[in-house]
Amino acid sequence: QVQLVESGGGLVQAGGSLRLSCAASGRTSSGLTMGWFRQAPGKEREFVAAVSWIGGNPYYADSVKGRFTISRENAKNTGYLQMNTLKPEDTAIYYCAARTSSIVTRQWYEYNYWGQGTQVTVSS
Repeated sequence: QVQLVESGGGLVQAGGSLRLSCAASGRTSSGLTMGWFRQAPGKEREFVAAVSWIGGNPYYADSVKGRFTISRENAKNTGYLQMNTLKPEDTAIYYCAARTSSIVTRQWYEYNYWGQGTQVTVSS
């Protein structure tokens, strides 16, 4: 089992920045992949970014490429999502997710474990 706890959401003006954190505990073996997803009211959950704990290139949704950066600090079992140049359309609940595989995927249903979600609201 893997437990995920997110933090860092909040209210920010358009153009601002936020950093989300995702602390993992439990069976955080090297074969873990961490992803970030978001869900806005009335919309489906969508992929934001993902990266394997063992390294390799991160993957991003086109809508956030160049503005968001996913990273991880293996020694602390913590992943991050740095969000810059935020837009009102980035408003959503953001979820951290993990899967017990080093293969990165954009499909939410491929992830075994989920955090509780953190609200990000971007005002115009």
